[in-house]
Amino acid sequence: MTKYSKFALVALVFGALAFTSCSKGDDPAPPASIYARLGGTTLVDDPDSSDPAVKIESGRLAYRKVINTTVGLIVADVQSGASGNLGAHFAPVLTEVGAGNTTNLATLVDNLTDFFSFNTGGTNAVNTYSGLDMVTAHNPALNNRMGTTSTNADFTKFEGYVGAAAVQNGVAANTQLYTDIVAVLESLRDPVVQ
Repeated sequence: MTKYSKFALVALVFGALAFTSCSKGDDPAPPASIYARLGGTTLVDDPDSSDPAVKIESGRLAYRKVINTTVGLIVADVQSGASGNLGAHFAPVLTEVGAGNTTNLATLVDNLTDFFSFNTGGTNAVNTYSGLDMVTAHNPALNNRMGTTSTNADFTKFEGYVGAAAVQNGVAANTQLYTDIVAVLESLRDPVVQ
C-alpha cells in the first residue's frame, strides 16, 4: 500500500468513528419552537366565543392575547397623546373604530395572529398567513391601510409595546422565550422600516 493510500485509509477509519460516535441519541433535542413554548397545538376553550364547543390552539390564543394587549397599549397612548405614539401608522383603522366599525381591526388582529403563529412554529392550517409581505404591508404607497412609513424609533416603540404586552400575558422579561420573541420582532425591522 502506498503512503497516500494508508493515509486515506486512516482518515476514513477516523471519520467513520467520528460519525458513528455522534449518533442521533447523543444529539441534544432541538429547542421547542416559540409557538410550542406558548402552548402549542393543545386545544383550549376560546374565551372570545360564547360557544363552549369552540376551541383554539393554546399557542394561537397566547399570540392573540399579546396582540390584543399590544393594540390596547397603542390605543391608550394615542388617546392620551403620549409622545411618540403610533397613531399616524394606524390612522385608517383608528378612524374606522372611532366611527364604530371594528371589522378591519378584527382582520388586523387575525392577520397578526396568523403571521406570528405561522412564523414561529404554528404549522396547522389555522395558522396560515395569507396577508401582504412585510415590505408591501408597511408601505403606505402600496397599502392604504398603513397611515405612514415607519422609522427605527417607531419600530423600537412597537417592540416595546409587544414586550410589555407579552409580560402582561405571562411571558417574563428575563426568560429565553421573551428574548426569542424580541429576536423574531427584530428580524422584521428591515422590511418594516422603509
